[in-house]
Amino acid sequence: MPILYTTKATASGGRAGRAVSDNGVLDVTLTVPKELGGDGATGTNPEQLFAAGYSACFLGALKNVAGKEKVKIPDDASVTATVSFATRDDGGFRIEVSLLADVPGLDRETAERLLAKAHQLCPYSHAMRTSTEVEVTLA
Repeated sequence: MPILYTTKATASGGRAGRAVSDNGVLDVTLTVPKELGGDGATGTNPEQLFAAGYSACFLGALKNVAGKEKVKIPDDASVTATVSFATRDDGGFRIEVSLLADVPGLDRETAERLLAKAHQLCPYSHAMRTSTEVEVTLA
C-alpha cells in the first residue's frame, strides 16, 4: 500500500530532554512526571504527546466516517485520550489507553455506531489493537 505521509521527530536526553519535529514546528521540552520520579519541572512527556496525537487522529477518523454517511459532527465535538504508563509482568513497561468522545447533539445510537467505525479506521487504534511491527536500527 502506498505511504500517504511521513514525518520525523528526534528526541535527545530521553524523558528529560527535548523533542523536535523535522520541520521544527514541534519543539518541546520533555520532563519526567513526579509520579515517575521526576522533579515536576514544566514540560511535557511521551504519554501526553501520545494522548494528544491519538485524540486528534481519532476525532479526524470520526469526522471521516461520519462524512461518508452524511452525518455532521458538531464543531464542539471532542475526544479525550487517557494514557497511562504501567508496568508489565516481565519487568518492562506498557501503556494503557481509553478514549472518551463527546459528540453533542448526536443521538447515542448513531454516535456509538460512528465511534466503532472510527476505531476501525484510526491508525492509532489499529496500532494499539494489533502487534504493529517497529523496525529498530542503529544509525
